[in-house]
Amino acid sequence: MSASAFAGSDLPVRADLAESQERAWQAIAAPGTWLDGQRRLAVAAEIRHAIGCAHCARIKAALSPTGVAGAHDSLGELSAAEVELIHRTVNDPGRLSEAWAQSVLAQGMSEGEYVEIVGIIAMVMMMDTCTRALGLPERQLPAAVAGAPTRYRPPGARRQAAWLPLVEPTDTVEADGPMYPSPKAGYIYRGLSSVPQSMRDYWALANCHYLPGQAIYRFDLPAMRAISRPQTEILAARVSALHQCVY
Repeated sequence: MSASAFAGSDLPVRADLAESQERAWQAIAAPGTWLDGQRRLAVAAEIRHAIGCAHCARIKAALSPTGVAGAHDSLGELSAAEVELIHRTVNDPGRLSEAWAQSVLAQGMSEGEYVEIVGIIAMVMMMDTCTRALGLPERQLPAAVAGAPTRYRPPGARRQAAWLPLVEPTDTVEADGPMYPSPKAGYIYRGLSSVPQSMRDYWALANCHYLPGQAIYRFDLPAMRAISRPQTEILAARVSALHQCVY
């Protein structure tokens, strides 16, 4: 168990899970594909700040999210488009729409920036939820790592089945790096695929908090966690229902 990740926990934490969080925070602090390390950490800080946004609370309580005037309570480090993307995705993701996504992009955000920010949101919320569940305080954000974003766009990225471009398993190229656990990877795996490094960073973390992608449909494998596979899926289904996730 990593002392820095889960210091003070009364419960044992698997070493691979603690190590996955260490790697994830290091990845967030480093230059990404479209954002440098400082901006990626500003995104992480805004994700945490968004939870207490009064404007978001009014939007969530309203019959329609488009009928609420006002501005988000932000830290002031990011653009209005970045703040809107972060706050709405954190606080009211079930009512996002393609028209809303296009309105965010129309404010000057690139598709790559959008996807990279969504990947950071997913990672930070996963780790912070885990530490809160253990009764621990949020981990202090690390220092930014200097360097420039790679600005790599997969040649196979195209808009087909989603609001933003995806890379189908058959359209990957060697320059993309490792992408999918199998050629039949579902769309949940493809969501971040137009930014391959964000996709890899997210799944390296998620695989330790749930199950590796290669094991999802292998019900013949021995138990990989302290609880059984049926118990794992009961918990996953309940969490999905509470979050109105229909996947």
